[in-house]
Amino acid sequence: MSLTLLDVSRLLDRLTKGQLPTGVDRVGLEYVRHYGGQARAVLSESGFSSVLSPRNSARVFDIILQQNFAAKFTAQKLIVNAACRMLRRHNFPDGILLHTSHSGIERSRYLRTMRQRGIQPVILVHDLIPLTHAEYCRPGVDATHRNRIHTALRYASGLIMNSQATLDSLAAEAKRANLPLPPTVVAHLASGVIPRPLAPRPLPEPYFVMLGTIEPRKNHWFILHVWRRLVEQLGASAPKLVVIGRRGWECENVVDMLERCRPLKGVVMEEAHCSDGQLHAYLQHAQALLFPSFVEGYGMPLAEALALKVPVLASDLDVFHEIADEIPDYLDPLDGPGWLASIRAYARPDSPERAEQLIRIERFREPTWADHFERVDRFLETLR
Repeated sequence: MSLTLLDVSRLLDRLTKGQLPTGVDRVGLEYVRHYGGQARAVLSESGFSSVLSPRNSARVFDIILQQNFAAKFTAQKLIVNAACRMLRRHNFPDGILLHTSHSGIERSRYLRTMRQRGIQPVILVHDLIPLTHAEYCRPGVDATHRNRIHTALRYASGLIMNSQATLDSLAAEAKRANLPLPPTVVAHLASGVIPRPLAPRPLPEPYFVMLGTIEPRKNHWFILHVWRRLVEQLGASAPKLVVIGRRGWECENVVDMLERCRPLKGVVMEEAHCSDGQLHAYLQHAQALLFPSFVEGYGMPLAEALALKVPVLASDLDVFHEIADEIPDYLDPLDGPGWLASIRAYARPDSPERAEQLIRIERFREPTWADHFERVDRFLETLR
């Protein structure tokens, strides 16, 4: 029986820094839950890697799954121990490496060495946004991500794609760069929604939710201008907006609106650190989730909202249609009057538009981790 290896470098690094899991990290956590019982942990740095012992692998997986910040010292000792062993080479014939974050694969030495040790690397590709839309990313990220994607195309034995839209982007990049496309499988990601009782309503007034890190491609600046217009038109009866997510990069114009725009005071609320319970309470009672992104590799908030039977107003993106079919109401991400009209319509207590989407939501088939891993496991069997 072949051995499964899980690269948990990013998960452990973020935990030792006291950082909460991002969307990418939540996917990694699910892979640890699914495969951790029979897998070995891998830690990598600067192209070098170490496979932990079964005992230390179990300790690392437990610390990560428990999000045990109190075990920070133990985690750091395991990292140091792994670093000391990175120059030692042990072969693992027929091993399969599962790498679920993009971190570290920009160094070709890492995957190349894995193959030399008899290990087949299988990479989960979340998106190609830094290549296709570099203007929405931090300077230099496009070059780093191009190295990651090209390294995966050259050395991966297989690629797991979160959507057909991501696969289409990858295939186009492989053709452009004249690189081979390894075997692939499309496996949608589950929403991560855990069934909970209906929480008390967090706000008495009608409100909408935006969910995600504040960064240029998420289009917060646009929505905040729409909200300023709503306040101008409706005054005190304007609906509220709850912005859930930490502040990211190159978002100074959004921060200016949040902190200095007087008409938005008391109307727009920012929740940078929101627990899962608070998040679900906000979503459960929202008039709708707003998702006006310019580009997405997947769009977890869309699946999360629909799984909770919450209507969605979303950008007209192919990947959103792939996930949610024609259930949300779709708008161009630059159509200010269209968003303004839809938000006003959904804010009404007797909104026919909202009622119609609630009917459509009943046919939403929520992606599950069981479905995801069934597809991934079948795919891995073809590689073994």
